[in-house]
Amino acid sequence: MIQSDPYLSSLAAWREKRLRNLKAADGWLNIIGRWPLDAGPMTLGSGSGNDIVLSAGPETLGTLLQEASGDVIFTPADGSAAIRIEPASKHYPKFTAGGLLLEIMTVGDETSLRVRDPASTAPDRLAPIEFFPPDPRWRIVADWVDYAAPQQITVATTRDIDTEVEVTHKAVFILDGRTLELIATHGTPQAPQFVIRDLTSRDSTYPASRFVYGEDVTANSIVLDFNKAINPPCAFTDFAVCPLPPPENVLPIRIEAGEKWPH
Repeated sequence: MIQSDPYLSSLAAWREKRLRNLKAADGWLNIIGRWPLDAGPMTLGSGSGNDIVLSAGPETLGTLLQEASGDVIFTPADGSAAIRIEPASKHYPKFTAGGLLLEIMTVGDETSLRVRDPASTAPDRLAPIEFFPPDPRWRIVADWVDYAAPQQITVATTRDIDTEVEVTHKAVFILDGRTLELIATHGTPQAPQFVIRDLTSRDSTYPASRFVYGEDVTANSIVLDFNKAINPPCAFTDFAVCPLPPPENVLPIRIEAGEKWPH
């Protein structure tokens, strides 16, 4: 049985860290735009004559060129050395230019530029995130069941870009006499990520999805703490691409735990 006081203290510390991460320089609140990369060179800067017009930074920042190989070349306008970026679908490569943080992101077959402004005041304007009251009942120890062989599934996104992921495990648990299952589609072996939707999405949580990360993973068990269910980046910015829950993770119950919709 979880002891209430230590658990609530650890949950409060987790919430503070969650807020710091949202407001960090590489968080989700200071993104000023996302632009798919077209064929041929694309100029970028705050000047209106650029192919990609930024809301911050120098008038002319540089030029991006996506090669046939898929690599992206950034040539700074200040004459400094060009940068070659090899896109990746995980751990998107980042670089700084003109006081901005630029990221080359690949989702499915689409490569795009995403730009963050570390000087943005948006993080300071974030209203407090509402949570359901913490309840240790929603910290569940589930069976961690591996599939006989990894399964390839298609995961849709909020940008109508399909992605292919490999699924190796599912979490199985009993709640109020009902057996429920969730499959982990993202994350790491130490913290598998579950993209979920439940009946609270009709009125009090973000309609598309929420994320839950598994904890204390062993060969045959995993902890699902729904008090730490969080909104996806798309709840905070229009410039994110978020996975949607597979059908298996759309739950026919209300999970009144974790973050509410920030509107």
